Amino acid sequence: MNKRKLGPFEVNAIGFGCMNLSHAYGHPPDKRTALNVLARALDLGVDHFDSAALYGFGRNEELVGPYLKPYRDKITLVSKCGMRGENGVRTIDAHPDALRRDLEASLRRLQTDVIDLYYLHRWDKKVPIEDSIGAMSRFVEQGHVRALGLSEVSSERIRAAHKTHPIAAVQSEYSLLSRNVEISVLDTCAELDIAFVAFSPLARGFLTAVDIDPAQFAEKDIRRGMPRFQAPHFERNRELLPAFRELAEEAGCSPAQLALAWILNQPRNLHAIPGTTSVRHLEDDIAAANVSLAPELLERLESLINQETVSGPRYPAATQKEIDTEMF
Repeated sequence: MNKRKLGPFEVNAIGFGCMNLSHAYGHPPDKRTALNVLARALDLGVDHFDSAALYGFGRNEELVGPYLKPYRDKITLVSKCGMRGENGVRTIDAHPDALRRDLEASLRRLQTDVIDLYYLHRWDKKVPIEDSIGAMSRFVEQGHVRALGLSEVSSERIRAAHKTHPIAAVQSEYSLLSRNVEISVLDTCAELDIAFVAFSPLARGFLTAVDIDPAQFAEKDIRRGMPRFQAPHFERNRELLPAFRELAEEAGCSPAQLALAWILNQPRNLHAIPGTTSVRHLEDDIAAANVSLAPELLERLESLINQETVSGPRYPAATQKEIDTEMF
């Protein structure tokens, strides 16, 4: 895979989002299956692993950290603070003291002395972002963190944080279906020389060869509450898939590879961190790094799936209130 700048690091364009191994999509895989996925990711050259205190309420870091420990000098290890699980409830708290506790817990679970890239998982709207980033900058000064990032924030917040301490990367949902960062976040990142990392680049499994049936989602699958996977939006969005899959066939790649290649073929410093619990799907995702798309096919793809043709918001109203990224 081609190397791209991620703050002070050089990593392959496609990293691995570790969340699925412990969180969000119903029942997580057993430990053996999860470790097989991590092992295959290493075999395939993945060197950017993205976790968070929130994922599995700490269990993801406990899984990923010890397994990756022997490879620490070969990978970029990423985690996030400011959003965690407490007594079974998801909590956003980015006060400086809370962030310090998050860091100490993450270092312990990850079994490392330093986290390479540490994101503020959400802007806590009760706390000026300068205060949160100021606290995190001290983690860098103390040698516990090498670089800072932000997740799901607006251009205004990126600029304010960057003035407090240099921001290495911004992470947000970005796929053919979710284009909000095109309003200004991508331009701001390019202007300030900040890497952009796209999570859920496969639209939470929608842009793959798998025919999703929301009626079959597990009880704790977060997609059950997402409007795009509910009536009437899901049926409208599913109408886009036949033409999308035809474009993938024309490009000589899988649907997932087409979705990832769309991100990687853009003229910006973009990274993608798809997640999966399947070795076969992982192998398919990583191979997208070798897919080149003709400009004419890219134009047709853009015309097919964009903010005008996709039905429904990406989050329910209560969750959207927590997100700072600009909206169309």
